[in-house]
Amino acid sequence: MLTGAPVAVRRAVEAHLASRDVARVIYGSIIGLALVVALDAHPPTAGQAVGAIVGTAVAVGLAELYSDVVGAEARNRRALDGAQLRASAEDVAAVTLGAGFPAIFFVLAAAGALDLDTAFALAKWSGLGLLCSYGYLAGRLSGSSVGRAALHAAAVGAIGGGLIALKALLH
Repeated sequence: MLTGAPVAVRRAVEAHLASRDVARVIYGSIIGLALVVALDAHPPTAGQAVGAIVGTAVAVGLAELYSDVVGAEARNRRALDGAQLRASAEDVAAVTLGAGFPAIFFVLAAAGALDLDTAFALAKWSGLGLLCSYGYLAGRLSGSSVGRAALHAAAVGAIGGGLIALKALLH
C-alpha cells in the first residue's frame, strides 16, 4: 500500500489506519474545517482564531468523552473503572487533535510567519486534503482498486469540499 516508504513509517501509518483513531480524527477534522470556514466569513485576529479553534476542539473532546462515559455507564449499568476512563480519554484525544489541527496555521500567523489569509487557505485546504487522504488510504487498505479508493476519497472529500463551496457561495 505505501510501497517505497521506509518500513518504520509504513508500519506506523498502517497501524494508525487500523486503529479506531481514524474515524475520530476524521470526525474532528470535519468539525475543525467547519469552524475555520465559519470564522473566515468574518475573520478574527490570528490569536482569536487560535483561541476559538483550540477552545472548540477541547469542548468537542470533553463532550465526546462525557457522552462516551454516560453511554457506557447506561449500557453497562455500572460506573466505568479507571482503565475504561483512560481508554475513553485516549479515544477522544483523536477527536480533539483532529478538530484542533487547524490552529497550527493561526499560531504561525500570530508569530508573523504567515499572513491571516494564507493561514485560512492552508487550514481549509489541508483539512480537505487530510479528509481525502484518509478516504483514499482506507479504500486501499480495504483491498479496493485505485479507482474505488479514489471514490472513497471523493466521498469524504465532498463533505469538506461542500463546506468550502458553501462558504464561497454565501460570502
